Amino acid sequence: MKVAVIGAGVMGLATGWALKRRGHEPVVYEQFTVGNAHGSSHGRSRIFRLAYAEDEYVRLAQESLGLWRELEAESGTTVLELPGLVEIVQTLEESTAHTLERCGVAWERLEREEAEQRYPIRVPDGSFVVVQPEAGIARADKALAAFTRAHPDEVDADAVVVTAGPWVNELLDEPLPVKTTRETLCYFRLDGERPIPSVVSFKPERHTHDMYSLHDPQHGLKVGAHHAGPEADPNVPGEPEPELIERIAAWAAATYRLDDATPVGAETCMYTTTADETFILERRGRIVIGSPCSGHGFKFAPAIGERLADLALAAA
Repeated sequence: MKVAVIGAGVMGLATGWALKRRGHEPVVYEQFTVGNAHGSSHGRSRIFRLAYAEDEYVRLAQESLGLWRELEAESGTTVLELPGLVEIVQTLEESTAHTLERCGVAWERLEREEAEQRYPIRVPDGSFVVVQPEAGIARADKALAAFTRAHPDEVDADAVVVTAGPWVNELLDEPLPVKTTRETLCYFRLDGERPIPSVVSFKPERHTHDMYSLHDPQHGLKVGAHHAGPEADPNVPGEPEPELIERIAAWAAATYRLDDATPVGAETCMYTTTADETFILERRGRIVIGSPCSGHGFKFAPAIGERLADLALAAA
């Protein structure tokens, strides 16, 4: 069976890997180069975490963890680096602790002083941290390299998987109900011997993230404002938003022990988001559509690839 995958971001490459494991030889197409800075899969790192408020996402992340380990073993590449995820909260109800407990995922509560001794972070008065140890980062650049397959020039396939990120609706007769935004993220220098955890802050009264941060292998720290960027056309170049750079720098200075809160770099990343921030995985005849991102999909890539491969093989 001939299967084509359009879009060589992490989801397209993960789908190709899943099909290869089933004995097929998929062809993956990309309009730019693998790892290009135009879409949503570029850069050195993405957060990996099991911590979610919803059980189904925790289970999906657990499945993905096992598949990332299989990819590492197969490719000889270390993709996951797991110094932990920190949630800075005032009550357990604000955190994901109860969901982690239901799903059998280890977590730990640290009081302010202990957390600041272990990590290079600042914890406000009246707050404590919930640590999910089996979390940290996925090396985005190394993940793409481990997944990568060939990219010829013509589509000749029994099934076509569309994982085109913000370009998805340019390839479909019936568009998906998604919006595309250009998000801003910044890099800061953070040195020292203590591990750098991923840290998230929550929007008031909600289990959705406001700000996020994670280790960057080059500079030390990567910080972004989640779902804060303007709607944007991926075909039109754009730059980081100055007001978001200021907001990110202020949050980084308040959260981490930085010698200098001036960003050493800033860049953008495209989000393709549904109204409820869930994923779209569906089949339309021989066309299989994967839009599993909404700003939090990278960590799930191997498990999403398995599902898209199943849909592609069922489409023939």
